[in-house]
Amino acid sequence: MIKNEKIDLKEFFEIRKEVLQTWPTGQKVSIDEAVRFHRTIPEERRFAWVMKKAREKRQTLLQPRAGVALIDDHIRLLRYLETEGQADLLPTTIDAYTRQNRYEEAEKGIEKSKQAGTSLLNGFPAVNHGVDGCRRVVENVTKPLQVRHGTPDPRLLAEITLAAGFTSFEGGGISYNIPYAKRVPVEKSLRDWQYVDRLVGFYEENGIRINREPFGPLTGTLVPPCISIVSGLIEGLLALKQGVKSITLGYG
Repeated sequence: MIKNEKIDLKEFFEIRKEVLQTWPTGQKVSIDEAVRFHRTIPEERRFAWVMKKAREKRQTLLQPRAGVALIDDHIRLLRYLETEGQADLLPTTIDAYTRQNRYEEAEKGIEKSKQAGTSLLNGFPAVNHGVDGCRRVVENVTKPLQVRHGTPDPRLLAEITLAAGFTSFEGGGISYNIPYAKRVPVEKSLRDWQYVDRLVGFYEENGIRINREPFGPLTGTLVPPCISIVSGLIEGLLALKQGVKSITLGYG
């Protein structure tokens, strides 16, 4: 049975060993190196800091949606959104295969995209590109980056993208299960997302603030607002319990 209790650090690192083995790129994740890298990121490229300043100034920020298969193409797209789109916050929308942990198929999509000279995936396959590939994206833009996806089990995705330098991670065990999956028990997705929030909490304990955002719309169809709002509140409370300190609750 799922409980709203903080995951013991020893238990977390035991689970983490298994998570990092689920795809070869996981072996290159070093949380110590990640913490050192995050400390070099200037404030204006940190999602939580920019959100805090916008709230103080009562400003509305602009964030589009975007993600393509290949690293260089993705960088060009984000740079265009920075300059021509005047985006305040940048996205990296993850492809559908990665959302379902189907990394072999995502790898094939990358190869086919290279051959076709255009993206044949509907997003950025961050797990396959690994820490080094994702780090290239982080280092080639000037605005804060958020991972936007739709993954019931995003544990490896979170490990890789946060280690690369992304400073915000969207989703939750309810809002990234019900709209995107039919066969994943909510109890499992909640447990997997507790891991993600404990990871974010671990970064926080090491002085690195990562923003978390429950997925406000919940579904692609109209639902009673109270259901979406309560789902976001539940996910926010679960995140707080694991040590998350920057949470963006939204409804759309």
